[in-house]
This record gives sequence, C-alpha cells and structure tokens, in this order.
Amino acid sequence: MPRLPIQEFLQFSADAPVLDARAPSEYAQGHIPGAISFPLFSDEERARIGTTYKQVSQDKAVLLGLDFFGPKMSRMVQQAQKLVPGKRVRLHCWRGGMRSGAVQWLLELAGFEVQLLDKGYKDYRHFALAEFARPRALLVLGGLTGSGKTDVLHELAQQQQPVLDLEGLASHKGSAFGSIGQPRQPTQEQFENDLAWQLARLPTDAAVWVEDESRTIGSVHVPTPLFGHMQQAPLVLLEIPREVRVRKLADEYGRQDAGALATSILRIRKRLGGLATKEALSAIAEDDMEKMVSLVLDYYDKTYGHGLTSRSAIRVPSGTCDAAANAELVLHAVRNRVPSALPLTN
Repeated sequence: MPRLPIQEFLQFSADAPVLDARAPSEYAQGHIPGAISFPLFSDEERARIGTTYKQVSQDKAVLLGLDFFGPKMSRMVQQAQKLVPGKRVRLHCWRGGMRSGAVQWLLELAGFEVQLLDKGYKDYRHFALAEFARPRALLVLGGLTGSGKTDVLHELAQQQQPVLDLEGLASHKGSAFGSIGQPRQPTQEQFENDLAWQLARLPTDAAVWVEDESRTIGSVHVPTPLFGHMQQAPLVLLEIPREVRVRKLADEYGRQDAGALATSILRIRKRLGGLATKEALSAIAEDDMEKMVSLVLDYYDKTYGHGLTSRSAIRVPSGTCDAAANAELVLHAVRNRVPSALPLTN
C-alpha cells in the first residue's frame, strides 16, 4: 500500500487520475486541481457518522460507516472502472485516514494500482500556503482601466513568457463589471488551490508576469504573502490615452447584456454619485456605451491613480490597445531597465 508525500503524489504519472474520497460538500469547497470526486460517504452519511463518533463511541461510528460502505462497494468498483480504465489511480481523503484506506483496500481488491496521498488533502493545503510564501521574481503589469492589460498578458504567454493570470483563475475581471460574461467564481479555497498549482509549475529562473490587482478580485482575495510580493515587485505601467481606452471598453461592453451592465452600475452607485449613476443608466438605455464608459472611468481612473502615488513604475506610453504591439513595448522597456536583476526568457 504505497503512501506518497505530497510532492511525489502530485508528480506521479499523469495516467493515474486523482480520486477524492471525501464527501461531495468537502470536494465542492476545495479540491486538488483535476481531482475527480469519488466519495466514500454522502454528506448525510458523513454527518451521521460524525455525530455517532461524538455522542456514542468510535466503535459505533466505525460500524455505522461499514453499514454504509458495504452496499455500495460493487457500485464504486464499477464507477472506478469507467473513470479509470487503465486501473492506475492516485487517491486521498482529508488526512489519509480511514476513508481513503477503505477505498484503497476496495480498489486494490478489484485489481487497481493505488497510490495513496500520505497525509491527505490537508497536506495539499499546506503545500498551497507554502507556495504563496515562497519568494519569486515578479513583474507586475499595470495600467488604467481599459488599457488591455489582460490581452497583453495573454500575448506575453504566447511569446513563451512566464505568466500568472489571476483574473483567469478567479473567473472575474476585477472591476464592478468583472463578472459579466464569466463563469461562476470558485470558492476562496478552490481559488487558492488552483493558484498554488499554477505557481508550482512556473519556472524559478525567470521573472513571472502578473497583472496589477487589488487585494480582492470579485469575491476572492489574493493570498496575503503573494500580494505582498506583488506590491514589492517592479511595476510596468502601460499608459494608454483615455479616448483609446473608452473606445475599447465601449466596444467590449456593447456586446454585453444591458441589464447586467445596469446592475454593475448600481453596484458602485455610492462611489459614482447620484448624478453620474443616473446618467450612466440613461446612457445604457440609449445604447451610448462611450458615454457610460466615460462616466465610469472618471471613478476608476481616480481610484487607480491614487494607488500609484506611493509606487515607482517603469512607464510604457502607447497610443494603441493592440496587444502584440504593447507586449513588445513592455518587454523592450523591462529589458532596458532591469536586464540582470530580473532575467527574462527569450
């Protein structure tokens, strides 16, 4: 019954999928990226076992668990055979205890090769927190709203630059409009799990590009240690004329649902002020996206500009939002300013 430490478990053969034996609600709260939910007990069964353990005894709780486990053994093997036809799996529960041990016994009885995570999902969480605290070279790409920072980030990735896409992981674009057209945001725990997974796969011999973000991205927040590293990293600031940014945002929002745009405006009405809110809502109703965007930018430009007062930056002027052109400009600027302190990939 091999038990692997977290690093070996994560690096084990890709043809051995990860099965998560915890209850469905535990999996939904947060899981190892790519893991498949394979619960030994339902949420209700887990709750009943826990109550029995606390109020009666451990022995009674174990017997109750066996009562639940017995009738479903055949079905679990059949499910595993469909999920993993190659019969090589990695398996874990919360702490590497009785639940994963029982499922391991069952699957090995059915002819599976099972690699067990020694200390369970709890150890992945320790791994994630360690990744956030690990010092690493970063380059922070900033710019006022509508500068096309995310597009430039994606272009840098196309040019084989190491990139960490926080907004992509958060399923949110960061502003009050950031949820429009995006899938549902992950839980905070799942965001951290996915983020740690990406961080661990980034090179350590080159600076990593990351977009300038506030501490919160929609409903999730950037872990404090990583956010601290971002605040200390060199800031590469795209400077795009306001009229170019207005056109870009108006084109993007013009393709979105008017009701969703209005809801987003109302979300920041206290910060916009009553008159600006009324005018922005009227602009949406009249399909005047440039006017709506201009009103909102008054607030966002002032807020972002205030945050720059205490930070030095490598300023990169550009008259366009063309991602390829701006990617070349920021690369050129950084290579001129920090060629050795923050080595870049070619």
